[in-house]
Amino acid sequence: MTISTILLAILAVWSLNTGVYDFGGKSAFEVLGKVIQGDPGLALSDKYVVWDVRAARIIMAIFIGSMLSVSGTSLQGLFKNPLATGDLIGLTSGATLLAAIAIVLGGHFKEYLPETVQFSLVGISAFIGSFLSMMLVYRISTSGGTTNVVMMLLTGVAITAIGFSITGFLIYVSKDEQLRDLTFWNLGSLAAATWTKNIILGIVLIIAYIILLPKGKALNAMMLGEKDAQHLGINVERLKKQIIIIVALMVGSCVAFSGTIGFVGLIVPYILRLLFKSNYVFILPLSAVCGSILLLTADTFSRSIVAPSELPIGILTALMGGPIFIAILVKFKKSL
Repeated sequence: MTISTILLAILAVWSLNTGVYDFGGKSAFEVLGKVIQGDPGLALSDKYVVWDVRAARIIMAIFIGSMLSVSGTSLQGLFKNPLATGDLIGLTSGATLLAAIAIVLGGHFKEYLPETVQFSLVGISAFIGSFLSMMLVYRISTSGGTTNVVMMLLTGVAITAIGFSITGFLIYVSKDEQLRDLTFWNLGSLAAATWTKNIILGIVLIIAYIILLPKGKALNAMMLGEKDAQHLGINVERLKKQIIIIVALMVGSCVAFSGTIGFVGLIVPYILRLLFKSNYVFILPLSAVCGSILLLTADTFSRSIVAPSELPIGILTALMGGPIFIAILVKFKKSL
């Protein structure tokens, strides 16, 4: 845990200093120090690039990478399967769909909503979409307290297909500005990072982790089966509801601010399980840090590979996650 935290800090410094903007011989870290000290002689452009662009983006990458990783780890522990992640079972698709509906059709009914709801309509819609998708997947794939993995994956495929078709229709009827926003959701990007969004993500992260991170022992007990977990004193139904709601909240929040970033919740838990088997006491907190490391690394490369342009981060995570997904399928093909 200590090593991974130090690595994350090193990556954050590297990411802060990566970019095409010239600070006139100074490092971005030096400029950040002057911003924190409130140096009146600092150029506004330097302050904007370091604080409002790079630092805000780094924090968003840390928050979103961490939450996507923990959500995947929690779902895999709950369903006792390494393929149970938000994007593979339809949560991301459901969140993206309702966010797309809010973007394209929100103007028709926004004025009738309270002002606080208007401001966060896309975020609320994304949460509702991920929650409804999670409930639908759980209801269809679970029978007699046992979750059928094949049904879970097939339900996710169906939800993703429905979400893709409706989102495609919304793209067809959308205006130019709405079309740009929808493209942002589908490809995934952290370019729209702001400190206001980071505060919201930080609040969601703190609430989620207070509830989820102490669940390591309960998820270990779930690996034995629901009946054995109940005999060990675990309130299984309460645990399921807590994880479903919190994961929906995290995935919905991430999609609301960054669009579709896939495979983070698949890659990190898989690698950690190779190191720590299925001990969620270690995997849960480690996935929180390692997810941040993965997404921050991917984001730094995404804005430096084709600089000064930017490669959508969802493309990079899919390129990394695809081979690992195939490796998991090959390893578990008999049990699946």
